[in-house]
Amino acid sequence: MIKLLERLGVPRTLMLGFLAVAIFMTGDGFELTFLSKFMVDQGFTSSQASLLVTVYGLFAAFGGWSAGVLAEMFGARKVMMFGACWWIGVHLLFLGVAIPSHIYPLILGLYAIRGIGYPLFIYSFVVLMAQYISPSRLASATGFFWTCFSLGIGVFGAYLPSFIMPVFGEYKTFWFALPFSIVGTLMCFFFVPKNKVVKGEGLSRKEQLKELTEGATILFTNRKILICAIIRIINNLLLYGFPVIMPLYLCTTHNGGINIFKTEEWMRIWGFVFVVTLIFNTFWGWFMDRFGWVWPMRWFGCAVLAVGSVAFYYIPQWFGANALMMIIASIIVGIGTCAFSSLPTIMTLYAGEGKQGAALSAYNLAAGLTTFAGPGIATILLPVIGYGGVCWTYAALYVLAFVLTLFIRPKQPGFDEHGLRIKSAKKSEQSAEVASQTASEAPVAVESAEAAH
Repeated sequence: MIKLLERLGVPRTLMLGFLAVAIFMTGDGFELTFLSKFMVDQGFTSSQASLLVTVYGLFAAFGGWSAGVLAEMFGARKVMMFGACWWIGVHLLFLGVAIPSHIYPLILGLYAIRGIGYPLFIYSFVVLMAQYISPSRLASATGFFWTCFSLGIGVFGAYLPSFIMPVFGEYKTFWFALPFSIVGTLMCFFFVPKNKVVKGEGLSRKEQLKELTEGATILFTNRKILICAIIRIINNLLLYGFPVIMPLYLCTTHNGGINIFKTEEWMRIWGFVFVVTLIFNTFWGWFMDRFGWVWPMRWFGCAVLAVGSVAFYYIPQWFGANALMMIIASIIVGIGTCAFSSLPTIMTLYAGEGKQGAALSAYNLAAGLTTFAGPGIATILLPVIGYGGVCWTYAALYVLAFVLTLFIRPKQPGFDEHGLRIKSAKKSEQSAEVASQTASEAPVAVESAEAAH
């Protein structure tokens, strides 16, 4: 297994870090598939339920934007630990104070600020990936990163609550997230390596602030990165939008819901999205490194997700409570969601030397904004155009992303200017694999500023 991961570009020094991401995101994803229904059952409106996830996404976008540059400036492990402790502390307040109070502004506020935590944890790790992994293997490693993310937030985060909730109830199920987040935090503390380079050392406060703001300003100064960021926002609209609207559509009668599945049945159906991503996140990363970064994103990402957007709405209309057909729709969404793993690599190449942290911050900002945009679209449009209209809106945005991919043509290692594979590339890849393995086994220089570990 270790040799296989090394062939995918994952050095041994980072392997337990990937596992920490999977375990921590299991805790973070526990409530994703049933929070909106829980809120409605507590007497809140469907708009209030979706607004909760929308504002959470806005704060997650802030956390994602700051993660890349903060990790470069102060060290990824420090930022990961801060994000994890923030998440755990606020989650305790959310469960112990906010939910029992039934005060919506308090619930909204605490849940929103909890959203800062997980992006600091996982996206800081992406900075370590960029420092430790060769660009020729970064798409493959990024695919594996999203596999670990999906294993946590989607597979265990969806399936475990589906079995716990019928026994303990929805509220108590929230508490089961804590052991996973705590274990992930401890693994980060003991096993995640330090940065090879810490840019923040020796910089004044003004220079540090400039580094931080570059994660946003690069979107205005580099048109290619802006295009990539828009595609990244669109990429995961379904991943965060459907868990808000589909429990209401499939399991209640609110706003024209059809109420044909139990909540735990929906959770297991949606879990198949992430089961599929366990295979295809890694597959697409490997495939793109060898056959091209952009065209699989265009056809297997944007086009497939446009179909998946409307399939979730029409399959229950046409086939009723047919779980098998819904699982097929989940598989379609899972395959398409994974086909964007080359985006961070493309953005760092477009940024150029010295701007990788800013490019990754822009990528993380976009990844955070998708957690805002997915439920945000539902919050705004659901009362106006219903569930079907929201699904068609998602589909139209994937068509937009399809068009935008026509405007990005990165110079991929091993490919010529026309995107065609160079014949000698295979030999170069083999040499890169040997170099990568050698580098992963070599001792890593540590920075004195991080010696406090």
